[in-house]
Amino acid sequence: MKLRKIFDIGLQYGIEQDPRGKQGVDAQLKRLAESYGELNESDRESFDKEHLTNPYADSGILYGDPDTDIKSMMVGIDIGVSEIVLADRLREKRGSLDLVMTHHPEGRCLAKFHNVMYMQADILHKFGVPINIGEALIEERAKEVERAVMPINHTRTVDSAKLLDIPFMGLHTPADNCVVSFLQNLIEEKSPRVMRDIIKILEEIPEYKHAKDNNTAPKIICGSGNRRVGKVFVDMTGGTEGSKQNYAKLAVSGVGTIIGMHMSKEHIKEAEKNSINVIIAGHISSDNIGLNLILDKITQNADMEIIPCSGFYRVKR
Repeated sequence: MKLRKIFDIGLQYGIEQDPRGKQGVDAQLKRLAESYGELNESDRESFDKEHLTNPYADSGILYGDPDTDIKSMMVGIDIGVSEIVLADRLREKRGSLDLVMTHHPEGRCLAKFHNVMYMQADILHKFGVPINIGEALIEERAKEVERAVMPINHTRTVDSAKLLDIPFMGLHTPADNCVVSFLQNLIEEKSPRVMRDIIKILEEIPEYKHAKDNNTAPKIICGSGNRRVGKVFVDMTGGTEGSKQNYAKLAVSGVGTIIGMHMSKEHIKEAEKNSINVIIAGHISSDNIGLNLILDKITQNADMEIIPCSGFYRVKR
């Protein structure tokens, strides 16, 4: 399978699972096309035209000819210089390793990943927060994340892939969309009554069972096992943590429980203040679910060898 096709399958599946729905994604792509049309000739040259069809700035082909044939790929949650060197060593020992895939963004996708955070306004709106409030809340947080990323030497890993001539790509938000869709649908189907019921549901999922075996099981961090669940919000996509002011608005809109990948100390305090139950399902384990769902789609009609590394645990469905 060609590198371009692998990326396109992952991208399109992520779009299908986007919490905003097709209408929301199409609206974003339309705005991007309008912005591109308004640029002068000089600015158009530096515009990443891929994002006229790819709504996720944190995902893309980072290095390699899109027409390269891929029969084996090494997949990791985090890929750094060490994993690229590992891939080269494995290629030397095995005789073949055609592609490295990362979940967390690198290169230009890391530099611009704060742009995907604006989708959080639409997700909050879906759970009852007025869109004008959602947009106001996410704007400052996205700028804060942008400032945090600006000083990072974000090209290091891509530079290593170029030097060793190893094709390299990343799928971040598409995979996060998949885990959100998977878990939200599962929770709604199972209709848990109290918090401990959610823990039981999560621990039946292979990726979370594997995490539990490695001492990183899903855990209640706000509330207790006997607390009733209420409306559940699976909050795992949109780049990274949103504004800590979200919790007051979500509480008013009727959200009783949040299932997340991770949560900072300040965010936990705000959730507690607003009596919102919180379960941390697990960061790496949740990322595993999203990647596994995408890889199932990619390998559905292709004989592709997957080499797990860097926290990735392959589960086929």
